[in-house]
Amino acid sequence: MRCYWDEEDVWFYFEVDTEGWVIRQVELEGPELTPIAAASLDEWQQAHDAGRLDEYDSRFGITAELPVSEWEGHNPEQLTFEEFEEVWGPARRRIASQPS
Repeated sequence: MRCYWDEEDVWFYFEVDTEGWVIRQVELEGPELTPIAAASLDEWQQAHDAGRLDEYDSRFGITAELPVSEWEGHNPEQLTFEEFEEVWGPARRRIASQPS
């Protein structure tokens, strides 16, 4: 799914599991849709377990901490898996290629 936050001019893209937890999240900012986050819950957990959470957060960001069923004031647009992947792949590559 995706939703737009006009106060910050940011598009949020989410992949959620069957229980509504965000497992991957992308944030694109401004008219150029510059990737500012491309986080994976699995990777976040691995970084946490390895003691490298600060490094992961500063580079890739974090996923939403509440399941979507608890969000208020959002009217997300549903996306297919393929539509999410079309955003995830380029955003992730761009963030991963930036110097840390």
